Amino acid sequence: MSTDRYQSPLSERYASREMQYIFSPDMKFRTWRKLWIALAETEKELGLNITQEQIDELKAHAEDINYEVAQAREKEVRHDVMSHVYAYGVQCPKAKGIIHLGATSCYVGDNTDIIVMAEALRLVKKKLVNVIKELADFADKYKAQPTLAFTHFQPAQPTSVGKRATLWMQEFCLDLEDLDYVLSHMKLLGSKGTTGTQASFLELFDGKQEIIDKIDPMIAEKMGFQECYPVSGQTYSRKVDTRVANVLAGIAASAHKMSNDIRLLQHLKEVEEPFEKGQIGSSAMAYKRNPMRSERIASLSRYVMIDALNPAITSATQWFERTLDDSANKRLSIPEGFLAVDGILDLCLNVVDGLVVYPKVIEKRLLSELPFMATENIMMDAVKAGGDRQELHERIRTLSMEAGRNVKVEGKENNLLELIAADPAFNMSLEELQKTMEPSKYIGRSKEQVEAFLSKVISPILEENKDLLGIKAEIHV
Repeated sequence: MSTDRYQSPLSERYASREMQYIFSPDMKFRTWRKLWIALAETEKELGLNITQEQIDELKAHAEDINYEVAQAREKEVRHDVMSHVYAYGVQCPKAKGIIHLGATSCYVGDNTDIIVMAEALRLVKKKLVNVIKELADFADKYKAQPTLAFTHFQPAQPTSVGKRATLWMQEFCLDLEDLDYVLSHMKLLGSKGTTGTQASFLELFDGKQEIIDKIDPMIAEKMGFQECYPVSGQTYSRKVDTRVANVLAGIAASAHKMSNDIRLLQHLKEVEEPFEKGQIGSSAMAYKRNPMRSERIASLSRYVMIDALNPAITSATQWFERTLDDSANKRLSIPEGFLAVDGILDLCLNVVDGLVVYPKVIEKRLLSELPFMATENIMMDAVKAGGDRQELHERIRTLSMEAGRNVKVEGKENNLLELIAADPAFNMSLEELQKTMEPSKYIGRSKEQVEAFLSKVISPILEENKDLLGIKAEIHV
């Protein structure tokens, strides 16, 4: 490990090796060579004077990249693509004259960017589906566990622990829909020349339009894509990067919301993220168990959400057929957005897989608030016994305020049931009132909603993506 220069924490601390390889120089330059082979094969098949011997030579050196030759050449010519054309030609002397024939730098640069983003989206999808699976298991396990719900972070009508998890899950499902749409609509740039007009191919193929029309579809098929974008300037539209970054930002937003809820629940001691046996929560306060993984999810998520502005602004400020002010920005914003989301999803997998629930704490807090929420049921029972609804409503309002004052001002326990039992207007004993304090009576259709959601929404998603299931996340720090 080098200690005398900056190293990105996205690589050192957060992102998986798998995602790091997708954005590595090795992946990039091997893809360049695959694209040069696809171009040469296409040109040969369409009638140019390219031999099979030349193609075979290119294929023989597709993987063993002579980096030292390319680096030395780039110091001379200050052009990365032409340096690698030269290096490839050194290894392929018979084919060097036809490498990159008719193409511009964006042929390898932009097509590789699309290929790399598509591969990275597939890895993101794999991890996202597994997060949904872990949440589904959690929701199913706790679908009937009553818990106090909050609106405005104030006590509200109870829900269940599992039902709350479906809210997190549904947002991730929306992200999966967006990801699938963007991934299924990714297209290559193809080979369209310096301003997108394919003028160089008019020259190569003697102006034969019907032959030139075949170039992009053939390249797309060889590289595993359905099609190329029908028109372009020198580059593919930078709006493609915006669409991809927005998918990442959406996942980050969903993860951030879930992590915030978990952090708040850990403060309430109702739920707790995994905590290793030897883990230290605080350098000063040895007893602390801080929700550091959920905090890290939130921290990285904010980065990704803001990072999505970069491709949007770049897309908006491209001049005519292209300007190069996109390059430095793309090199940062796209890879680092993916690396950060990769880390976020690994953290989500780890947290949800080891999430600890404390039912006794949950029940205690719920029961402390339940008398207030049960007042409508109590009032209805008293009306059935002959009471006056309007009078009873006013009595409950008054008694609720008194009980609330006892809790907040005096620091006492909630004694609303005792106050109601002592009021002759209700004609109900404390024992009768306490029988109404069964939490499961107040969670509505939470259990049934979880079951229906898992059956109708989640199960089809997991079945469709069953080949992606089964991964576990490794957290580096």
